[in-house]
Amino acid sequence: MRKNLLILFILVMSLLSFPAISQTESQAGQDTALLGLPGDNLDLYATLDLFQKSKTIEDFEKTLNLKETGINNLDLNLNDTVDFIKVVTKQDKNDFTFILQIDVSKTEIQDVAVILVSKDKDGKVTMQIVGDKDLYGKDYVIEPQPAAPAVTPNPAYTGTDPVTTVTPSTTTVVVVESAPIVQYVYSPVYVPYYPPYYYHYYPPYFAAFTVMAVGIYHHNNYYHHGGYYGGHGGTVVIHNENNFNNYNNSRNSSNTVNNNKANGNYNRNNASSRPSAGTSASNRPSTGASASTRPSTGTSASTRPSTGTSASKKPSTGSSASTRQSSTSKSPSSASRSNYSSSSASKSMGSSRSMSSGGGGSRGGGGGRRR
Repeated sequence: MRKNLLILFILVMSLLSFPAISQTESQAGQDTALLGLPGDNLDLYATLDLFQKSKTIEDFEKTLNLKETGINNLDLNLNDTVDFIKVVTKQDKNDFTFILQIDVSKTEIQDVAVILVSKDKDGKVTMQIVGDKDLYGKDYVIEPQPAAPAVTPNPAYTGTDPVTTVTPSTTTVVVVESAPIVQYVYSPVYVPYYPPYYYHYYPPYFAAFTVMAVGIYHHNNYYHHGGYYGGHGGTVVIHNENNFNNYNNSRNSSNTVNNNKANGNYNRNNASSRPSAGTSASNRPSTGASASTRPSTGTSASTRPSTGTSASKKPSTGSSASTRQSSTSKSPSSASRSNYSSSSASKSMGSSRSMSSGGGGSRGGGGGRRR
């Protein structure tokens, strides 16, 4: 009887915990789900996390573009190398707009995302990052998650739903007001930053590096998601509509990006579906393979007659002499031919011997012309 009750209790507890587990897995799946858009290669959770921890805008821009950081993996013009992201700042009193941009070509700029920082009259600061609709779709908004309050059991509680565990306050969340970048932009020493960079003119620290496979990229950056919420299809709304609308009225959009998106070029997951240098080399014959499929100099010599072979098939000087009648047996000798004068050639052809000598001289002369 006790055994049956124990089994029943375990079963009930498993059913009660199943929805919570399913909800957690569903939320995690939503965070890591690929959009099939260029934005899959710039994790905005990681970007906003880096922004909060940066001391200056220049520091944020530099760290964002370093290969060692592993946050920027965007390749909007599909040249197999990561693009440089510059940060453009706009300010309207206590409202800041930090626009992440890429110079796709000499004439085209594409906005990637915008970070909105605002302070209300009570001194409360809000911070959000909004992905550009060309790269992330509509309503892709992420913001820091507020810290959960601590829960401490009350020993004098006599109700039916007592608190049995102590829950400390969340420590993974950075309070927006205390973020180094927020303190900097609202300090008297803040100086607006205007990036001097443009297409093919980048800072010395930036070296173009190869795009990473999108699956590996997401795996490497998922740990940044703690302490933030939102994303695609989330319930996060824009806190400062006026600030966002001012940006949206002048946002930059690239025809190159839109055409590649319309043609499905970004659905190839970038580097994971495009052959690397090693793969390309295996598909195309190397120097050795080419040499094995095409005849080498030695092979060519075996299939085509060499000088010696040609000599064996075509009569050599000696062979020509052997196939023709020798001057001793059937024709006059070279000395006798040379002694023939023009008068000898004009002699009467009466005797058969002289006719034979004249014919031999004719053949000898023809042989001389062939030589």
